[in-house]
Amino acid sequence: VRRRLAGVFRLASTRKNTPFGVRQSAADAQAPPAARGSANNYKMNSDALVQIDHVTFGYDRRRIVLHDMTMSFPRGKVIAIMGGSGCGKTTLLRLIGGMLTPLRGTITFDGEHVNPRDREALFRLRRRVGLLFQFGALFTDLTVFDNVAFPLREHTGLTLTMLRDLVLMKLNAVGLRGAAQLKPADLSGGMARRVALARAIALDPELIMYDEPFAGLDPISLGVAANLIRELNDATGATSLVVSHDVRECFKISDYVYVMSAGRIVGHGTAPEVEASDHEEVRQFIRGEPDGPVKFHYPAKPFAQDLGLRA
Repeated sequence: VRRRLAGVFRLASTRKNTPFGVRQSAADAQAPPAARGSANNYKMNSDALVQIDHVTFGYDRRRIVLHDMTMSFPRGKVIAIMGGSGCGKTTLLRLIGGMLTPLRGTITFDGEHVNPRDREALFRLRRRVGLLFQFGALFTDLTVFDNVAFPLREHTGLTLTMLRDLVLMKLNAVGLRGAAQLKPADLSGGMARRVALARAIALDPELIMYDEPFAGLDPISLGVAANLIRELNDATGATSLVVSHDVRECFKISDYVYVMSAGRIVGHGTAPEVEASDHEEVRQFIRGEPDGPVKFHYPAKPFAQDLGLRA
């Protein structure tokens, strides 16, 4: 078990002057082999940890959320999944985690089909996956230490001494070993997010999914959280999926980027490639332009008609 601590221990004990310096820039990182552009010309990566093959999902047949999605997430990389609110990013994470069943297409994790109906296989898969919830989702009645220890107590038979060492190493990796006995109510938003991250990596998962990890953070906490995601990925060799609206931070830490709109992939590539895209929806999202193909208003009948006014 001691050997399992090596990756996080190296991270905790070999930092430079900056708290969590990025070791590898997105521009220098190796991207998965793929044609750049729309999802239709994307080629599957045979060495991927997670593969999504022509997946369509809707909560009913009339309201389709994801349309014919094909994506590949290679091992050991940080992959950003970006797009406007309501485009299906969190739904995609739920499909990977087996919480939802696609209408069409397949999702595979390390070569094994993700089937929500096979509970035994699903629990085996989830043992290898860590999830950082959008707002942390800490247990409010437990201390920071007990929040991080929770998955270890549920899924391992570690001795108390070994469990304590492991929890303190995870907390040290996120800079919060000194806050081990605090309650979530005593933490700032950024600190709570880091505790949730320590809990997400407690079992040394092969896949870590981050659902809006930067939401509600001040600029300093945001920068620390972003660099920490990169550092932990490099130290542990995990695959990281980062769902976010934050273009700047995602470009800084990601090896590869997907941009979604209305349940479709409208662009993908390295950060410089996506930034240089001439696709209208990609360009509007990356630049934050108010006018473009992505509309602000949800489809509705004319406002005057709702108010009962005559034209």
